[in-house]
Amino acid sequence: MYDMTAAHKTLKFGTKVKVTNHNNGKAVTVRINDRGPFVGGRVIDLSRSAADAIDLVAPGTAPVTVEVIG
Repeated sequence: MYDMTAAHKTLKFGTKVKVTNHNNGKAVTVRINDRGPFVGGRVIDLSRSAADAIDLVAPGTAPVTVEVIG
């Protein structure tokens, strides 16, 4: 919850990705450490800290770009 981590359905654990919020242009780098999300239409589930960094906590969801960086 407090680390810069995320859940993704297919990316290998430990993969680092850059997630950019399309609504405000803010980006965060996270490490994949879990599986999910299991809600239709969603591609990534960010930890609370990562979501807070790109102003995603209040709205809950937003269109994002996920870019593998390592």
